[in-house]
Amino acid sequence: MKLSVVMPVLDEAAGIAATLAALAPLRAAGNELIVVDGGSRDDTAARAAPLADRVLQAPRGRARQMNAGAAVARGEVLLFLHADTRLPPDAAATVAAALAGGAHWGRFDVVIDGPGPMFRVIAALMNLRSRLSHIATGDQALFVRRSLFEQLGGYADQPLMEDVELCRRLKAHPAAGRPACLRERVVTSGRRWQRHGTWRTIGLMWWLRWRYWRGDSADTLARLYR
Repeated sequence: MKLSVVMPVLDEAAGIAATLAALAPLRAAGNELIVVDGGSRDDTAARAAPLADRVLQAPRGRARQMNAGAAVARGEVLLFLHADTRLPPDAAATVAAALAGGAHWGRFDVVIDGPGPMFRVIAALMNLRSRLSHIATGDQALFVRRSLFEQLGGYADQPLMEDVELCRRLKAHPAAGRPACLRERVVTSGRRWQRHGTWRTIGLMWWLRWRYWRGDSADTLARLYR
């Protein structure tokens, strides 16, 4: 089962080479790596080109960038990976085993790379919330059969909560079934929490999710987020 990893990027020149180099064994095993640049002002795309199967340009926005990557993907399974998130070494085999067991989509547990015990608490709560709600965030390396993703029309064209919206539609789709909530862990950067403050970031994200659940538009929430 061929896996297509789709990575949306924006101004990631400082770390993109190391990020993609870590995925070299996955490519060597016959899987595909697609990088989709959303208009970086640095040389992200140039640094990514030797280390990916394809580097695309797309309008800025994770949903649009990930849809652009999915549109050219050749794998049976799409895995959407943020540039600051690292997969476990056996990610492709783990996903294949989950799908062979009957799942059609899923996500990984997450660990946040940052100092102090608070990051372990945040990650544990994220994993628990996701396991109970069957809603995954982009940090958790969401994966889905390409045929199912295409049936759903891909990510909604919205500037925020695109991962939540896709999970909602997957949960409602009669052929999707329950997600595979994998115990294997991806490691995501704690830079967002460190830059804006841990408690402030937690409060902001929960507030935005509550407002989205209440019915506020993603455009409104994106303005508040910025």
